[in-house]
Amino acid sequence: MQRILFIDRDGTLIVEPQPDQQVDSLEKLEFLPYVITQLARIARELDYRLVMVTNQDGLGTATFQESTFWPAHEKMMQVFENEGVVFEAVYIDRSYPHEQLPTRKPGTGMLGAYLNGDYDLANSYVIGDRLTDVQLAKNLGARAIFLNNIQGKQAVAAQASAMPEESRTQYDPTPYADTIDLIAQDWRDIYTYLKLPPRKVQHRRFTKETDIMVDLNLDGAGNSVISTGIGFFDHMLEQVARHGGMDLNINAKGDLHIDEHHTVEDTAITLGEAFAKALTDKRGMERYGFDMLLPMDDALAQVAVDFGGRPWLVWEADFQREKIGDLPTELFFHFFKSFSDAARCNLNIKAEGQNEHHKIEAIFKAFARALKMALRRDADRLVLPSTKGVL
Repeated sequence: MQRILFIDRDGTLIVEPQPDQQVDSLEKLEFLPYVITQLARIARELDYRLVMVTNQDGLGTATFQESTFWPAHEKMMQVFENEGVVFEAVYIDRSYPHEQLPTRKPGTGMLGAYLNGDYDLANSYVIGDRLTDVQLAKNLGARAIFLNNIQGKQAVAAQASAMPEESRTQYDPTPYADTIDLIAQDWRDIYTYLKLPPRKVQHRRFTKETDIMVDLNLDGAGNSVISTGIGFFDHMLEQVARHGGMDLNINAKGDLHIDEHHTVEDTAITLGEAFAKALTDKRGMERYGFDMLLPMDDALAQVAVDFGGRPWLVWEADFQREKIGDLPTELFFHFFKSFSDAARCNLNIKAEGQNEHHKIEAIFKAFARALKMALRRDADRLVLPSTKGVL
């Protein structure tokens, strides 16, 4: 099914003049930064259809005459078309907010043609700079990309005392975090997000011994919430998220009344399976990652990873203590072996040093940095990093 980008006009494609918010002359026509180049790339490289949806309060009345609206609008459309940006449809609602017509955003009255089941609305986006655009996405069953309209916010701030509450909050996306997939600073962010969507996955593995839930975003910010019941293990997994630049939530319930083995093993398997699911499309990624040397006081660790589809583990690290914290040292090898098998990657891990805590923490941090390198993607080079044609 076809995906759609429903795109707002004023404040999203072109600057919305203040205070009248009417583009009613050629002198007022000003394109937002990067919108022409980046929207042209979207039209050329991605498989979305483009639909413009805009509210133009009172268009056709004495205060907003059509004779002043259409020249600027048609010039805008011509500029886009010259760059290969063609909108398959343009929907303009002329009503005022107080009329509450179903055709006015966030109502879907103008968009009935897209509600018949022939379109992939769940994977379509509404792109706009106001809450009405986000609400439209919710009403369509689509997702929202919120363009951070700095100019609009500044205008609201300057006139806040004279504005109703609804107008003051129209640029605040906070209440709709569940619908907004991206808050973009400009159209470069939008292009990159659509070209390289975040690699997110929720994955659960349930056995008679453990129940593991992993929520993974490989393109996150290093945030984590880890709960396995094993304190030192939690601390190491937090290092993977922070130094790997990924968001990672793990909730593990295991038979710790027996020992730690099943919990550590199944957490590694579940995490590896989550990686494999998130990396179903490896185009544009580096594939190889290596942290040649990572020091931590007396310890020195080296980790290399290859997401080439073949599991293998080289392990050169010995520990003299039975446990570090509450985690048996014999399980460190088992964790990385299980991850390698499930993620279908190969790992080469070496460590030396005197302090056992430092050695294993250096390994986990080096592992995270190697992952970060291997997972890096290039939007301008979406090719598979292999001559075989499959990974």
